[in-house]
Amino acid sequence: MKIKYLILSILTLSISLSFAQERSKDTLGEQTVNVIRPYTPTISDAFKVKDRPMLNDGDVVEKKTIKYNIFSIPVASTFTPAKGKAATADKAKAIKLYDNYASLGVGTYTTILGEVYLNHELSRDETIGGYLSHHSSQGGIDGVELDDDFSDTKLNAYYKRSDRDFTWQVDGGFNLKTYNWYGVPKGYYESSDLDGIDPGQAYTDLNLGGKIDFEDALVKDASLRFRNFGDSQDSGENRLVAKTGFDVVLRDALIKSELSVDYISGSFDSGYFNLDAINYGNITLAFAPSYQLVRDELTLDLGVKLAYLNDTEFSENKFYIYPNIEASYRLVDEILIAFGGLKGDLIQNSYYDFVNENPFVSPTLLVTPTDQQYHTFVGVKGKLSSDIGYSLKGNYTSEKNKTLFKSNEVPNVPLSEYEYGNSFAVAYDDVTTFSVEGELNVDLNRNFTLGLKGAYYGYSTDNEAEAWNLPDLTASLFFDYQISEQWYAGGSLFFVGERKDQMTFYDEFDASILSSETVSLDSYFDANVHLGYKVNDQLSIFAKANNLASQNYERWLNYPVQGIQVLAGATYQFDF
Repeated sequence: MKIKYLILSILTLSISLSFAQERSKDTLGEQTVNVIRPYTPTISDAFKVKDRPMLNDGDVVEKKTIKYNIFSIPVASTFTPAKGKAATADKAKAIKLYDNYASLGVGTYTTILGEVYLNHELSRDETIGGYLSHHSSQGGIDGVELDDDFSDTKLNAYYKRSDRDFTWQVDGGFNLKTYNWYGVPKGYYESSDLDGIDPGQAYTDLNLGGKIDFEDALVKDASLRFRNFGDSQDSGENRLVAKTGFDVVLRDALIKSELSVDYISGSFDSGYFNLDAINYGNITLAFAPSYQLVRDELTLDLGVKLAYLNDTEFSENKFYIYPNIEASYRLVDEILIAFGGLKGDLIQNSYYDFVNENPFVSPTLLVTPTDQQYHTFVGVKGKLSSDIGYSLKGNYTSEKNKTLFKSNEVPNVPLSEYEYGNSFAVAYDDVTTFSVEGELNVDLNRNFTLGLKGAYYGYSTDNEAEAWNLPDLTASLFFDYQISEQWYAGGSLFFVGERKDQMTFYDEFDASILSSETVSLDSYFDANVHLGYKVNDQLSIFAKANNLASQNYERWLNYPVQGIQVLAGATYQFDF
């Protein structure tokens, strides 16, 4: 029996071992469990968890990086979204701009006014252009015994090129002006005394020059201009002016400088009282450095101007130093800006400048520079609104050898056509001037603009009895109004206050006796309007009326102007 149990035990053990060998192929490892006795917990076996557990850094297992991949599978779709439509708005028709125009008008006093302006781009960087104008009248002023016709013809041309670092331009022009010394004193001569007099005078002006502007360079710009000016009385003048400017940035400030050379030389065939020729000429060298400082609302320019004058005719040299100071301060943004300054300059006078201001001067002038010792000014400017700007300024100026136009003396026996009390000389005097001037500009919209200016002057002279032919009050008003798309209008009003001149006569029987009389020229105003109609984008017609009040006022002594003048014409714009 025991042998049976033994055999049965051996078989059971063998089957167990065989089953164990087959399980060894499973993924689970072998485990051994030792059971001693069942665990019965008690309260005494519990323990309190620590507030601050301690970690053993050496036991921390490094966190593995997990990467996620998204597999995009394209899906075909037949959905097509509808296209949206933007809201439409009424848009004004674009205005075609033309580079060229021609204008022609005719009017009373046989007046002809014509202009042609041409501009053409040769390439993206090259441009050429020209300008031709003509204004003439056959005269016909009431009460004038001599011819009073005039003409003014100008021709200019230019070439301009823009390069990467600079832009330069050359230009030249010719100007021909004709006038008459028709201002003979009324009642002083008999009509027979004026028979055979040709009071005509013609001025010619030929000028050539150029300018260059640099980008991001020490030298800012440079210019050169030569002018030859003469008349039909064998007078001639040559002038050459060269200028250059350069800027230097120093930290947060700017140093600006200008260097100039001014050469002038001229002559008149004879003097007013003798047949001796009058020659003049000088060279002026000027250097004007300034230091500009900007601090918040303050802009300050501190500078000086140094000038050296070499009188080539009299072999005299002189050196001048002038202040060149200007400042502005924004008190209330753009509404109120205070400004002021103290400046001076050596002003180069010329026959050309005198004629442009008064074409009735005699060709017997003394030409010399004016020493503007100082010009001090203070004022305020700003904007009352986005549409209205203003400026108010007070000035005080001291000048040596200031030019004053004064009527020439009337000789007992006139020898030239300009010796009948109908020409003007240039008188030099030391003059101080006090003035107050104001300006108001209104720009309500693109269709209406208005400008108003006014000034009051007070003069003090050293040698002359009066500041001859300088007004005590001036005012002007300008306006332009676009009435509709086709109609436009504009106008201007000028007011000039009283001036004084002097008439000096030699006694008819004794040439050594002179009699002088100070004459007051009445103040005057001149009102002008124009009206135009735009036929199409290229053609416009216009009408102008000048001196609407028909005042036969005298701009210069014994020189009445034309009365009311009406002119009509057309302007045509085009491209090549």
